[in-house]
Amino acid sequence: MTAVETQPADPTHPTRASGGSRPMYTLTDVTKTYTQKKRTVTALSGVDLEIPAGQMVAIQGPTGGGKSTLLQMLGALDRPTSGTVMLGDQDLSKAGDHALAAARGSEIGFVFQGFNLIPTLTAAENVETAFADGSVPRDERRRRSAAALASVGLAERAEHLPAELSGGQQQRVAIARALVKEPSVLLADEPTGSLDEATRDEIMDLLEGVWRDRGLTLVIVTHDSAVARRAQRRLHLKGGQVRDI
Repeated sequence: MTAVETQPADPTHPTRASGGSRPMYTLTDVTKTYTQKKRTVTALSGVDLEIPAGQMVAIQGPTGGGKSTLLQMLGALDRPTSGTVMLGDQDLSKAGDHALAAARGSEIGFVFQGFNLIPTLTAAENVETAFADGSVPRDERRRRSAAALASVGLAERAEHLPAELSGGQQQRVAIARALVKEPSVLLADEPTGSLDEATRDEIMDLLEGVWRDRGLTLVIVTHDSAVARRAQRRLHLKGGQVRDI
């Protein structure tokens, strides 16, 4: 499968991409507020956003601007205070905990800056943690883990512990773990933030190749403009409001 081709963002609709692809995400008037020390903080404020299936999107903005909160909404990790978050035909804003967990388990893969690998497990075993719910037989878990590691160029490192891997290799393991259940969406939160420039470019080459080859919807939160420029579409989030760049 190849990535769905999309057109540049339509300037008359700042947060709605033009083109004929079906939407993977549709956010309508999404607001998220928190109470901190008896003070109400607005993380998202009336966000309207459509992300077509197969699009590669970069989200930038200042610290505290709402990027992490938006990624939590897209990742079925939280619900908005008001408004709707649609993943395809599923309304995540009204879904129960079980339905949100199911969406995370089958539709969404996550990659984080800190890798989040278990230090006492090998690379292969870390990838297999994606099947912690026990839904896949052991032999199948091993086969799919090996295939996922091979797809990110780490077949020969399957039995190595995280401490025996470089930062770039650890991130490749994390990407394999995110991909092993073949999700429709890959969400990456500062995936190159702790890497040097050369390794950053290698990881971006990998993510971009995965996006093209698998037809994923790829959303990357980043402070790095060199990373953001590689996306089809760039969004800027500030003060809880989002716009196309």
